[in-house]
Amino acid sequence: MKTIKREKEKEQKTSWLAETLVRMVKSPGAKVGTFLFVLMCLICILAPVIAPYGVNEMDLNAMFKGPCREHWFGTDAMGRDILTRLLYGGRYSLALGVCASLFGAAIGIVIGSVAGYFGGIVETIIMRIMDVWSSLPSMLLCILISSALGAGFFNTILALTVGGVPGNVRMIRGQILAERSKEYLEAAESINCSRVSIMFKHLLPNVVSPLIVTTTMGIGSTITTSASLSYIGLGVQPPTPEWGAMLSDARAHILNYPYLMTFPGLFIAVTILAINLLGDGLRDALDPKLRN
Repeated sequence: MKTIKREKEKEQKTSWLAETLVRMVKSPGAKVGTFLFVLMCLICILAPVIAPYGVNEMDLNAMFKGPCREHWFGTDAMGRDILTRLLYGGRYSLALGVCASLFGAAIGIVIGSVAGYFGGIVETIIMRIMDVWSSLPSMLLCILISSALGAGFFNTILALTVGGVPGNVRMIRGQILAERSKEYLEAAESINCSRVSIMFKHLLPNVVSPLIVTTTMGIGSTITTSASLSYIGLGVQPPTPEWGAMLSDARAHILNYPYLMTFPGLFIAVTILAINLLGDGLRDALDPKLRN
């Protein structure tokens, strides 16, 4: 009987995943978004292979050279190839967005689960802390943390992570409050399952879908925030070729050499568009109303 039950559970999980993938495939926006995002990730990962020049390779005879056959996106003030730096810079920008969003989601899952499941004084204390935490706009909080810790890749990830925690905590808590009175939780308690097991093994898998969508779509806003921090001198700094840092370098030459800012801006815009399309498709695929 246990074997049959396990096989049925495995089949249900497989069918749920298969149905989600089918819905994603049927969505034109999701397909376009997935293609663009995967393409952007691949070209950034393969930057050492496909980049035409070294990331910090300078040619003083080609300073401020516009787009041409040798330099498709032109060169900067030091004669460095813009295309090469964009490919390498995507590694930092994408890593900032993905890592900060995942870390923020992980922290939000733990804190929100504790608040939603245990309730009482524990929930009150956690949510009042979240109220104070979220009283500061996330961008301002990121600026304060970056100013205190200093510019740098890992400090920027920490600042971006802290700014995204309160929203994730509130979302998970709300989902758990809606599920806490369901019969399957009473059944789990009746067979003496531990609270930790109930919370993370039985309850969390049923409420995490909205967070998956929010985290996916949050990657785009996190990339924008990281680029903003770099632009004002509080994120990743030169000579690291992060997209926001490249925009910051280009602002002094925007009137004479607009391509210096145009191409990094386009890379950021295309990446965020891809993530938003992917997030919209994922939201529709995971919507339980559309499954019925």
